[in-house]
Amino acid sequence: MAEPEWTWEWTGYDPAAERLRESLCTLGNGYFATRGAVPESRAGLVHCPGTYAAGCYNRLVSTVAGRQVVNEDLVNLPNWLPFRFRRRRAEGTWGPWFSADAHALPDHRHTLDLRRATLTRTFRHQGGDAGVLGVEQTRLVHMGDPHLASLRTVFTAEDWSGEIEIESGLDGEVINGNVHRYRALDRRHLTLVRTGAEEPHTVWLSCRTRTSDVTVALAARTTVADGAPASSVLRPARHRALHHLVVPIARGRPVTVEKTVALHTSRDTAIGDPLGEAVDRVSAAAGFPALLDSHAAAWARLWRRADIQVPGEAGRILRFHLFHVLQTLSPHTADLDVGVPARGLHGEAYRGHVFWDELFVLPYLDLHFPEVSRALLNYRYRRLPRACREAAAAGRAGAMYPWQSGSDGREETQAWHLNPRSGRWLPDHSRLQHHVGSAIAYNVWRYWEATGDTEFLHSKGAEMLLQIARFWADLAVLDPGTGRYRIRGVVGPDEYHDAYPGAARPGLDDNAYTNVMAAWVLTRALDLLRRLPAWRRDELCDRVRLEGEELAKWAEVSRRLRVPFHQGVISQFEGYDALAELDWEAYRARYDSIRRLDRILEAEGDTVNRYKASKQADVLMLGYLFPPAELRHLFRRLGYGLDDETWGRTVDYYLRRTSHGSTLSEVVHGFVLARARRSEAWQYAREALEADIADIQGGTTGEGIHLGAMAGTLDLVQRGLTGLEAREDALWLDPVPLPALSEYGFSLRYRGHWGVGVRCRSGRLEIGVPPSEETPIRVVLAGRAVTVAPGETRALAPRED
Repeated sequence: MAEPEWTWEWTGYDPAAERLRESLCTLGNGYFATRGAVPESRAGLVHCPGTYAAGCYNRLVSTVAGRQVVNEDLVNLPNWLPFRFRRRRAEGTWGPWFSADAHALPDHRHTLDLRRATLTRTFRHQGGDAGVLGVEQTRLVHMGDPHLASLRTVFTAEDWSGEIEIESGLDGEVINGNVHRYRALDRRHLTLVRTGAEEPHTVWLSCRTRTSDVTVALAARTTVADGAPASSVLRPARHRALHHLVVPIARGRPVTVEKTVALHTSRDTAIGDPLGEAVDRVSAAAGFPALLDSHAAAWARLWRRADIQVPGEAGRILRFHLFHVLQTLSPHTADLDVGVPARGLHGEAYRGHVFWDELFVLPYLDLHFPEVSRALLNYRYRRLPRACREAAAAGRAGAMYPWQSGSDGREETQAWHLNPRSGRWLPDHSRLQHHVGSAIAYNVWRYWEATGDTEFLHSKGAEMLLQIARFWADLAVLDPGTGRYRIRGVVGPDEYHDAYPGAARPGLDDNAYTNVMAAWVLTRALDLLRRLPAWRRDELCDRVRLEGEELAKWAEVSRRLRVPFHQGVISQFEGYDALAELDWEAYRARYDSIRRLDRILEAEGDTVNRYKASKQADVLMLGYLFPPAELRHLFRRLGYGLDDETWGRTVDYYLRRTSHGSTLSEVVHGFVLARARRSEAWQYAREALEADIADIQGGTTGEGIHLGAMAGTLDLVQRGLTGLEAREDALWLDPVPLPALSEYGFSLRYRGHWGVGVRCRSGRLEIGVPPSEETPIRVVLAGRAVTVAPGETRALAPRED
């Protein structure tokens, strides 16, 4: 029986909406994911079948507008879905192959079951003069065995008997075709396609990526579960491996066909030959009912650790977001060398690259799946030597992490990007967003606070933190006139502003977010060195060649970095107040959406660099990352006052000047407003919840979900509404009432405790600790500390509002 809070349905068949539905119906397990394309579809303007393995990249050189352009992409792997059928006519000939695009399907339905992580498609097909054929297809990408996927199709002849022919296959003739604006690039990443068969039920396909030389192998076993087919022929071809079956079907007697697939690559551990492993694995795989049972059991374990309970539609969407986070970053991720892909494993936007989105994802994972957080931080640690080389090449000390990362840690940000509104290729300066390093350092520190994993903090985490701090200290230059250190030539989180109007060089000076985060990183690095045992401190300083003189500069820079102000608010960057005001109402009247104001202005021959206009939260990111008391302390350490009135003016100022061109923006604004201007918080929280399901950016979700925004909505409940912090060996709470989200519940994995329950009902907060032999948890709320012992539940009185 369907559970409304656990199921999502799409009724009818709308070609214009297929790409969006395909993204939202993607199924994955952290190792690989497959978009929700209908099995009979081929890639084109309507459909985009896509299968992506985490971390499987390939680099190609393209010629665009007379320039050589190099891009590394997450590779669209061979399509395992192909499955089509046709019916034998009364006169003995075969009818046309069924296609949703060629037949009217008024009762077409897709049902996504979040609890069991299955996608079920049902429809009834009237084939010409023949009778009605009912079809039900259910697929899964196995969460227990990350190399398996399966598709079950049940045919029911409602008022006729006869034969159906089935073609089940593997397709290696695929390209990266999900993003239309990349069409001028070389998108063919696979080569050396080989196919073959293993009697009696299996076909296989093997290929390699063109430059990264990753071997990819798939094997597909197709069987009729209800008896032997009339005929079965395996037909390997040049780029496809096909299995043809002719199956008799009698009126009212369902026929079930099961297709099970195994996927391996040469990046896998504990295997020799990917093809041999794929064939062996699919041969040994259980039938669909048993696979479904073990798959559902694996998901049940995940839901026990991670589920979030919020009543109503908001809760339903939050669970949907959590589902997609877990499909991208599951416990299987802990065994992989991968980062956080900004668009999940759901499409090809941003080429599958890793940005700073882990800043919005790890706060949730730290307290549910810390082993996954650690793996994602290890991805950054393995690329630390490359970040240090990149810094040295730029004449800098320390580690300069890339804005966009892929396989090996080099800068993957494109040098040129296409404005689809104007058709012009423009210089891309987003690689100057060096604040990605601060995001990595922030995640290292918060991971340690949440988990108490001092082994990681004192080793890999310390190396990253120190090298990032070293970069900031080196980049900061003393201005003798003011006695302040300044950081010049950067781009902040806003992204719209990448240069001063008319300037010959890109970059901005003293971006407030960048400078405050740099000061925080330097402060934490110095704190860490003080915390370390003497032997480890000496060993670490020797390893990274850190001298006392350098540390003295870190301390000085951490207290004297410049933060610009104007009109009683924090300036986004030096000179922001000299920019022109934009006529926001005029642009809203002229365009359906002004979220991508930068593209609109460029197409008009103007530039957003001239205006006080932001794509997304920049200064306000500080309110997202730091609770009020810590943010005040940061500014005080830098020699600036930041009272509630100044922060409130700053929030109001930028609210009026932000177009929300990123889905992350609504998350941040909803989070900040929950404390600064509660009456408006829900508006932004609701938009963040609906960003992907409603595709509010007009087509971008069809190119992949926005993983950071989805995880950010979970963090909005877990951290934003509760004020939850894990620090000083305690859980700190400072809840804020938000009427639209007044009831919620979730469980945490904190230190050695699994399933610490946090509940809010009728303004009453409860903390429950499951029975164990672990020590009690210290909880700090409203200035007082209590301990909650294992097996105990405590009701806590929040502060008076």
